[in-house]
Amino acid sequence: MGRLWDRYTGTRHPHKGIRPRPAPEVRDALLALNGTGLPFAVRRGTPKEGCDLVAACRVPELRLTLKIRMRLLPSTREVRALDERWEPSHESSREQYGRGPATAVYRQWEFKKGPDGRRHKVEALRFDTRDVKDPLRNTVLAAGWTWRGALFAL
Repeated sequence: MGRLWDRYTGTRHPHKGIRPRPAPEVRDALLALNGTGLPFAVRRGTPKEGCDLVAACRVPELRLTLKIRMRLLPSTREVRALDERWEPSHESSREQYGRGPATAVYRQWEFKKGPDGRRHKVEALRFDTRDVKDPLRNTVLAAGWTWRGALFAL
C-alpha cells in the first residue's frame, strides 16, 4: 500500500547519491525561489497556518487561489506539502475549496476573427498548477530531501 499511497499523494524521493542538506539550507533554497520570474511567492508560515513555509499564487482572471503549505521535518529529511485551492464553483457564485494533490489546467477562451473572416475559439489564458508545484518539489529533491504530499493535515 505504501507505493500506491505515495503515488496518490504525489510523494517523490530524491535520487540515490544526493547528500541531504541541512534544514536551514532547504528553507533558504525554497525562499530563494522568490524573484526568479515564477508565478508564485514563497513566504514563512504563520502559527495560525501551522506550517514553516507557504507558496501562494493568485490568478485574478480565473478567480483562482492556490496555496501549498510546507512543513520541514529534519528528523526524516522530508517536506510535507498540503495543496489548497479556492476556485469558482459551477453551481453558485461562491468559491469552492479543495485540498490535496491535484494537477489541474485552467483555461479561458475567447472568440477572435481569423484570417478567413470567420470566428475562431482561441485560448486567451492558461494556468497549470504544475507551474507552481514542480519548482518547489525539484528544489526539495535537489537538496536530497523527500517531497511527501499530504491530504488532510501537515
